[in-house]
Amino acid sequence: MGQAQRPLAQEVEGFLANRPRAVRWLEWAAGRRYRVAAFPDRARPVVVIASRDRTPARADQVAHTIEHDWSEAPPQCHDAYEEILEKAPGLIVVQLRRKNVCGCLGHRHVIVKELPFSEPHEAFGGAAVGEMDIAYERVVSWLAQPLMDTALDTQFIAGSRRKEFLDQQLRFRLLSILLHETHHMVAPQAPEDVVRERSLTFYREALANYVETARATMSFTIDRSFSRLGKE
Repeated sequence: MGQAQRPLAQEVEGFLANRPRAVRWLEWAAGRRYRVAAFPDRARPVVVIASRDRTPARADQVAHTIEHDWSEAPPQCHDAYEEILEKAPGLIVVQLRRKNVCGCLGHRHVIVKELPFSEPHEAFGGAAVGEMDIAYERVVSWLAQPLMDTALDTQFIAGSRRKEFLDQQLRFRLLSILLHETHHMVAPQAPEDVVRERSLTFYREALANYVETARATMSFTIDRSFSRLGKE
């Protein structure tokens, strides 16, 4: 199958797998890992998650939120980012870090620094490349919407589904930050408060939709996780 017929995600995976063995071995020895993810409703942008974590759990969470949680967000969340994703670089590299020295959740990079993607390659099919970083541990401790996050966590605290809720909450935080930095890529002159308000609205509406769906599908008498929802 020719390059024009293959999805960009497959081309990027093939490019990473077919580099010289010595290059791939040195990356592996250094703990460098790459994970390719794609939004289910569009061919581009394709996201490459670059990490230095020898266990794939964190990168897998970022991939899961792109490949699955995006689809679970309500239509207004998709509409808010339709034009941004349409104009985004075809390939987005996410450097997944433990922390940032500055304490920020993430940054858009003006220059692509991740070596395999710092120069054009025919496997990219002419797609522009953008890069950002996300500080995973900083995201874990971040209260995106303090009152809402605390209230929902309190409602779940006594139930058997609390871990599921916290995992979902974290993935929506990661997704909102990825979208936030993508917005900066597309509109670098946009005021920070405008970009932040859009990403926080996405997070708030996506998480609220998840809770409402859970309320509609779970038995309140069987699972205490949802026994107090709507009462506080």
